[in-house]
Amino acid sequence: MKKSNFIIPLSFIVHILIINLTLYAYTPETYLNGYSILYYNLTWLITTYSLNFYPTARRDGFMSNFKSFVILFIIYGLVYFTSFVFFGMYSYKPMYLVLVYLLICFLLTLFRVLFYWAKNLYRTKGYNSVSVVVIGKDKNLQKLRRIFDNPEFGYRYMGYFDNVKSNSPSCLGDIESSFNYIFENNVEEVYCMASKLSKAEIQYLMKIADNSLKRIKIIPDNKELFSRAMSLELYGAVPILNLRASPLDLDYSNLIKRIFDVLFSSMIILFILSWLIPIVFILMKIDSKGPLFFKQQRHGVNRDIFWCYKFRSMTKSTTSDTQMATKNDVRVTRLGRILRNTSIDELPQFFNVLMGDMSVVGPRPHMVVHTQQYESSVDKYLVRHFLKPGITGLAQIQGCRGEIVNRSDIVNRVRYDIFYMEKWSLALDAKIVFLTVYNALKGEERAY
Repeated sequence: MKKSNFIIPLSFIVHILIINLTLYAYTPETYLNGYSILYYNLTWLITTYSLNFYPTARRDGFMSNFKSFVILFIIYGLVYFTSFVFFGMYSYKPMYLVLVYLLICFLLTLFRVLFYWAKNLYRTKGYNSVSVVVIGKDKNLQKLRRIFDNPEFGYRYMGYFDNVKSNSPSCLGDIESSFNYIFENNVEEVYCMASKLSKAEIQYLMKIADNSLKRIKIIPDNKELFSRAMSLELYGAVPILNLRASPLDLDYSNLIKRIFDVLFSSMIILFILSWLIPIVFILMKIDSKGPLFFKQQRHGVNRDIFWCYKFRSMTKSTTSDTQMATKNDVRVTRLGRILRNTSIDELPQFFNVLMGDMSVVGPRPHMVVHTQQYESSVDKYLVRHFLKPGITGLAQIQGCRGEIVNRSDIVNRVRYDIFYMEKWSLALDAKIVFLTVYNALKGEERAY
C-alpha cells in the first residue's frame, strides 16, 4: 500500500519547530535552561503519542481527531504553565504567558489546516492513490463507494467481482476471475464481502494474501469468525477487518521506531564503528586479501532489493550469493571466524539502518535466491516482508539463526517473525536488543 511516509515526520518536526521558535522568540529565558527545552519537547512527544494526535488513516479528516486536538492543547497548556514555576522562571507576567501559549495554539492549528488543504489538493490531482477492488457485492458496497469515490481520500476504485451477473461497467467478472485480475493489474488493496464468499474462498484469499505480499481486508457479516490477529477499522459506518494487522501499520509507531533506529545506529557508528573499522581493516589486510566490506543484494520491505553490508569474513567465492555459511566452512578466514562468532561482522549494517533500508530489530534479510526459493515452498514466508529487515530479531534471540539445515529451521523463523510483526512495541525492540548483546557476549552455538 502506498503511504506518504514523510507526512507524519514532517508534521512532527514542524510542530516542534513552531513550539521552540515561538518560545525562543517570546520567552528567551526558556532557552537558558537546557532541562526546560528537553521538558517541552519530550512532553509534546509523549502527549501526542498517548492521544494518537497525528492522523494515521487515509480517511482521517481535519475534524476526525478534534477531541484529541482540544485535549492536547489543555494538557500541553498545563505542561507549559507549570514549567515556569518548576524551573524558577518568574520574570514573565501571567497574561503575557497566556498570550504566548495562545499564539502557539494558533500557529499549530494554522499549520494543521494548511497541511490538510495541501494533502487533499495533492490527492485530488491523482497522486498518492491506492488501487482497490471489492470481491462480492452486498449492501455495504455503496457505502464503501462513497469512501472510495471521495478524491480527498486517494483511493482508485477499479471495480467489483460477484457471481451474480451484471451489466454495470464496474462489475469486472465473477469471483473466480478476481484472483488473476489482482495479480495482472497490480491491485494494492482487496476488500472482501464475507457474506458473499464461502469459507473455502475466504481461506483461499487469505493464502493468496500471505504468499503474494497483498493486503486483504474483510467486511464481516455476523456469521464469520476469524482466529488470526486482525484489527477493526471503520470506513464511515462500514466495519472492515484488516488481516495481518500490526502496531507498525500506524505511521506514528513507524516514526517512533525510525527515531529509535536513527539514534541507536548513530551511537553505534560514532562510538564503536568509528574506531573499530580501522582496527578490522588492519587485521583484515594482515589476514587475507580482499576488500574490507562485503555487500550483497537482499530483499527488504515489500520485497524491494537493497545492498546489505557486512565486514568481509570469507575469501572471494562464486557461491557467496547462493550458499549460506556452514559449520567449519572452508571459505571463512581466520579473522572472519572471530567476526562471525561474535557477530561483529554484522555491525556495518547499522549504515543500512541509518540509510533506511533496515531497522535495528526485524526479520533477518535473506539472500535473493533464498527468498525466491522459500516464497513458493514455505507458507506465509512473504508476510515477513511487510516489515523492514533487521540486524537482529525475535527469531535470532530464540536460537533460529545461522545455517538452514531442515524445513523446520525456516518455518520457525517465519513463525517468530510474524509474531513480532503482530506484537511489536518499543519495549519489545529494547528487550530483543538487550538479549542480542547478552547472547553475543556469552557466545552462540550457531554463530558461524
